[in-house]
Amino acid sequence: MFGGDSDALATADLGLDAVEADVALARGRLEHARFLDNQVENALELELFKRAAELYERLGDVRGEGEALFWVGTFHQVVRDDTETALPAYIRARELATRADDRLTLSYVLRHLGFAEHMAGRLDAAREHLEESTRLRRELGFLPGVAANAITLAQFAAEQHQRDEATALLEEAAEMAEATESHGVLRWVAAARERLELP
Repeated sequence: MFGGDSDALATADLGLDAVEADVALARGRLEHARFLDNQVENALELELFKRAAELYERLGDVRGEGEALFWVGTFHQVVRDDTETALPAYIRARELATRADDRLTLSYVLRHLGFAEHMAGRLDAAREHLEESTRLRRELGFLPGVAANAITLAQFAAEQHQRDEATALLEEAAEMAEATESHGVLRWVAAARERLELP
């Protein structure tokens, strides 16, 4: 105001919207991590992700909007066990992540679309989604994510009575998890081996 530049007000609003969007997304992810730890839903998680998506859309931030919508879908699928409600958010997130060339978010969307296909009994389609997600993660050098996908692919292989492939995938997952000190993923490997009765 001292400088007489009232146009700066609109720019300041946009700057604060960008900060608010980033904070809302980060807080939502923290709430999701808490849910994974204690399995207690907090509706604030969904509000935060929706707010982030709304702000990113207003800003024209395609990458940010795609990431926020992925988390909206994840809340419905993972927290509320409602894949049907999650699917429109995932489909839109896939479109936006593709447009923004955000391969990391796209890898997450494809992973969760794979879960949806699996739940619908379409195992081949589920596997295709997970394999494409894995390819993207390898390109990005995101080895903990590759390991997590290998565990899911091992489950799919076991369900198709391909026990040797399932065993090899779990071994690969364990090796990558150890190399990257991904202790949570190592626990998932151990749980999968026990659940699938594999060495």
